Amino acid sequence: MTGWTWDYEGYDPADERLRESLCTLGNGYFATRGAIPECAADDVHYPGTYVAGCYNRLTSDVAGRRVENEDMVNLPNWLPLRFRLHGDGDQGPAPWLTPDTATVLEHRQVLHLSTGILERRTRYADDEGCTLAVRQLRVVHMADPHLATLRTEFTAENFSGEVELEAALDGSVTNAGVPRYRDLDGRHLTHVHTDTAAPDTVWLRCRTRTSDIRVGMAARLTADEPVSTHHAALRATQRTRLHLTPGIAATVDKTVALHTSRDPAISDPLCAAIDRVSGAPGFDDLLESHITAWDQLWRRAELDVPNDAGSILRLHLFHVLQTLSPHTADLDVGVPARGLHGEAYRGHVFWDELFVLPYLNLHFPEVSRALLHYRYRRLEQARRSAARAVGLTGALYPWQSGSDGREETQELHLNPRSGRWLPDYSRLQRHVGSAVAYNVWQYCEASGDAEFLHTKGAEMLLQIARFWADAAVYDESLGRHRIRGVVGPDEYHDAYPGAEKPGLDDNAYTNVTAAWVLARTLDVLDTLPEPRRRELVERTALDGGELELWEDVSRTLHVPFHDDVISQFEGYGDLAELDWDGYRDRYGDIRRLDRILEAEGDTVNRYQASKQADVLMLGYLFSPAELQGLFTRLGHRLDEDTWRRTVDYYLHRTSHGSTLSGLVHGWVLARARRAEAWTFCQEALKGDIADLQGGTTGEGIHLGAMAGTLDLVQRGLTGLETRQGALWLDPAPLPELSSYGFALRYQGHWGVRLRMECGSLEIAVPSSDRLPIDVRLPGRAVSVQPGETCRLVLPG
Repeated sequence: MTGWTWDYEGYDPADERLRESLCTLGNGYFATRGAIPECAADDVHYPGTYVAGCYNRLTSDVAGRRVENEDMVNLPNWLPLRFRLHGDGDQGPAPWLTPDTATVLEHRQVLHLSTGILERRTRYADDEGCTLAVRQLRVVHMADPHLATLRTEFTAENFSGEVELEAALDGSVTNAGVPRYRDLDGRHLTHVHTDTAAPDTVWLRCRTRTSDIRVGMAARLTADEPVSTHHAALRATQRTRLHLTPGIAATVDKTVALHTSRDPAISDPLCAAIDRVSGAPGFDDLLESHITAWDQLWRRAELDVPNDAGSILRLHLFHVLQTLSPHTADLDVGVPARGLHGEAYRGHVFWDELFVLPYLNLHFPEVSRALLHYRYRRLEQARRSAARAVGLTGALYPWQSGSDGREETQELHLNPRSGRWLPDYSRLQRHVGSAVAYNVWQYCEASGDAEFLHTKGAEMLLQIARFWADAAVYDESLGRHRIRGVVGPDEYHDAYPGAEKPGLDDNAYTNVTAAWVLARTLDVLDTLPEPRRRELVERTALDGGELELWEDVSRTLHVPFHDDVISQFEGYGDLAELDWDGYRDRYGDIRRLDRILEAEGDTVNRYQASKQADVLMLGYLFSPAELQGLFTRLGHRLDEDTWRRTVDYYLHRTSHGSTLSGLVHGWVLARARRAEAWTFCQEALKGDIADLQGGTTGEGIHLGAMAGTLDLVQRGLTGLETRQGALWLDPAPLPELSSYGFALRYQGHWGVRLRMECGSLEIAVPSSDRLPIDVRLPGRAVSVQPGETCRLVLPG
């Protein structure tokens, strides 16, 4: 690892899946895992390619039930490029060379973050002592999102002879990248056809089985020797032989174009792919435009953090930009929780955008807007879900979303520790609607996009608020409204011990964020231009009685307490205490405590034990002042002592079974200026590179945690808020990370630079015709004109 490269030395089959995820290349439209091109999919290698928003729905027989699942589809594999040294005629063909079957003298992969290039070097030796050096440069093009290219250089080190090469487009692929899902039908592609478009170009077309998305792929092979084409079932193959002279590299370039019928401005995806690959320039020119595009991205997302933390953050930023690039702004897609890097969570959209959009808002607001459009387009589906699933008005966004916005959460999930299929009640995490509302507000505050707030944003806020008001039931004995039968962010707890029905009452995070949605929506309605307010009222049949109810519910939602701390949900304090030390002694890693207890015949529902931050998520979303204001509105006093006790209470009762847990705890502790903050920040930083969740990163990176670490530096440690037309800052630097800088885009100002040093803050605003930026710090305010640099001394 250096500042701008990630190096992997040697070949170990046990590490391949992790490397493939972390070496994935993408451009926001599609991505391909960093698999070795000469290796087919098996238990070691998994060369997946995924197009954003390309889903297909299948039904499988699981545990005696018919189960429907929608998956992000593994599309035809464009990578295959295998080779072998051409043996004597009497001996027949030599075996194909792969790291698993041949002698590997040296193997190295280098991910070049600055240029988006995956470089691979391998030295093979055959039984005759011949040494073949292979160097590859792989690009998924950032300037043209439909192109990818692979250059392969062969060098004979100690012999003269021929290398036989076979490149292919493979349509036989299935979704088989997650062992837990292998009981499910993974055959998503059908009607696979191949043919030849030109002497150097082959094509493959297919479609998904039920969503009927047509896929077109074309590959051009450029070599100094003639290329022959061959077509077998589900596969288009190109072959050539290269004569090798010792010490002189022979080069082959494979260029691929990919289109689907979801793409705009095309007639047919296959014709578009053939035209695009035919008109594509050579490798060197493609590389130049690709590098230029990456240069532009890095300038917009400038980040200067020293040491290992900076290197990891740069890797995280690289993968965020590969999944959600400016190309995403033209697509109808959400935030896939595991990126475009693998098949975990089936490529679904969860609440992870809550951790992603706050970063994008201040760098690529056009991408944030597009991701919010994904939610808006599915608003009617969310309204139908509220009515059909729970008989309520307003919008109930699904916990897991895919193509059309219906609830995609599985009904059963497999515990790999016990081998049992269990009911999955995570769809009761209705707080995802509050996450959508929070992102609408944060985007509009950061971008100044009043048009979006007054139209689509206001309508989403209104329908989410309407749902919460209808879901809240008044309890006369408490004199408060309650929201029953939900699951909170913790996820471990989905029912009370011994209860016949799933769901919990008055999850504190759910209720407080619902109160925030109601209050914020009332504010937005008050400030709407009168003509627009009238349109919205007419469109949604909003009446004054509803607004009165919203005001009441926003002030009377029940927030449970016990032992002078905020209860995760009503009755949490009555649950049994877990023998944490005993379980750690017995199992070591207890992050997935729920699976351990279930395998023992027990249930985590009996214990005060959380998977990840739940109550403490409130300290992640809201500044101390805003959180105190929310509790005051709800009739509670949340002072520093109560919050500190609450933080301590849950710190000792959380197993951190999610990559998001370390992030949120690190954020909350850093804002509280607690010494242990850095420990959790490090866990968040290392979650994927060290695969801390035990093999899950090989199934796809954790995009929310990666983006969240970037936002930790951007907003968490600086206390940065965008509200009331100003940048609010309240720095809380960590001793381990007290000097860093970054650039951001704020309300039309491009490239605003903030730099934290020990005891000082520098803000530089580039020259433009924009208005000055108002900056607010505790106890003072400054106005920074375009073209000015302001240096402020921070209190000790």
